Amino acid sequence: MSKKENAKYEANINQFLDKKIYINVNHLEKGDYELRVINKNKLIVKTTFKKK
Repeated sequence: MSKKENAKYEANINQFLDKKIYINVNHLEKGDYELRVINKNKLIVKTTFKKK
């Protein structure tokens, strides 16, 4: 994703079946990404990854 194309994706899940979250990156374009996990508007985890 280029620096010009900042897209914000948001999802709401009613109830988890278990305590694992899977993120499938197959359909992402090649590039650098940043993943942020937020709880009650506070950042818990911030990580980056590169899709080749």
